[in-house]
Amino acid sequence: MALGLAACSLLASFDTASAFTRGQQPAAQRSNDVTFVAQRREPDEKFQRRVVRLATTEAPGTIIIDTNNKFLYLVEGNDRAIRYGVGVGREGFGWSGIVKIGRKEEWPEWRPPKEMIAREARKGHHLPVVQKGGEDNPLGARAMYLYKGGRDTIFRIHGTNQPWTIGLNMSSGCIRMMNKDVEHLYSRAQIGAKVIVIGPGNKQGAVAFEDRGIDILRTIFGG
Repeated sequence: MALGLAACSLLASFDTASAFTRGQQPAAQRSNDVTFVAQRREPDEKFQRRVVRLATTEAPGTIIIDTNNKFLYLVEGNDRAIRYGVGVGREGFGWSGIVKIGRKEEWPEWRPPKEMIAREARKGHHLPVVQKGGEDNPLGARAMYLYKGGRDTIFRIHGTNQPWTIGLNMSSGCIRMMNKDVEHLYSRAQIGAKVIVIGPGNKQGAVAFEDRGIDILRTIFGG
């Protein structure tokens, strides 16, 4: 499993072909890890949180992340799941494997790795050693830290202060969610929960799941 990658990009870099519709112009130039973007847009409707019919052999409480389609599923059992839209690693930073939630934090601090600080400094971007949690923090409102074999992989499921990046390949490996969605997942996901990341290399192995679309009755009536 490719867990030796650098820590996830916590401010957005973007691909102008995917982040902007025809006729729009980006407000900043791309950098490898950090871009300050003035242009904003709402995520596509399909990335809004939904209850779906999900056929799977995975146990309730399992999280399945389909990085190809930019969806995260929280398995509820009885062929049902909550589906969230996510942002994932950009080209060269995608990964796959089976990990667990090792710990959880509300309004987490951001501690960019020394390598990222040095890399961005060479481009004229000066990152903080520590940024306290808050609305302007790149980790957003919540973070769930992904562990393997009892060790932190450096990857997280976290919120973002740039919700327009949901549905895009933008990070250096972390899984981004809208703040309202990461708060929703955080309240339901347990420490120790199994997290299956389906992505490059197929190191997650065989995973049986099929998204059969929105559960109309639960969407309308709840429960």
